[in-house]
Amino acid sequence: MSSNYRRIDRQASGLLVIDIQERLLPSIFEKERVVRNAVLLIRGMQVLGRKIIVTEQYPKGIGPTVPEVAGALEGFQPLEKLTFSAVGADGFNRAFAKMGATDVVLCGIEAHVCVTQTCMDLLDRGLRVFVVGDAVSSRTPENWKLGLERMHDAGAVVVSTEMILFELLERAGTTEFKQLLPLLK
Repeated sequence: MSSNYRRIDRQASGLLVIDIQERLLPSIFEKERVVRNAVLLIRGMQVLGRKIIVTEQYPKGIGPTVPEVAGALEGFQPLEKLTFSAVGADGFNRAFAKMGATDVVLCGIEAHVCVTQTCMDLLDRGLRVFVVGDAVSSRTPENWKLGLERMHDAGAVVVSTEMILFELLERAGTTEFKQLLPLLK
């Protein structure tokens, strides 16, 4: 069986939030779902003590990260990029090395462009990528679905926000579970 079907390794995981920006978000299919679930993922990873990287595609033109997402982050320092893949952003390799992840949780926009190209580059590095299907989107539902299909076909594991958070939590009754439960209701 492929290693992609193993559960995520909590201690080797990190979150990558791709380009959830002010001027792009209004045209995104089900944008409220994307923002809500991205914030939930951020809060979950913070509770679990995992590192988070956030990117912004050409912020001078597309604007900064939306306030809801930026507000959920402490010490927010986005990586600015012109490449569609986050892997090409200046400082990405340094930030990723600090993250220390071999299992990458991926969310953001657009699913069929920046998220897909980032996913492909991470897979090329031999990493396991967990694309959170309900925390990514595109301007059209067709491109969102095609992006998810392409990433899955390339070897990524497509999950939901709740699926990945409960998998990372592993059990009920822990301090982390008690902190996250109100957010998951």
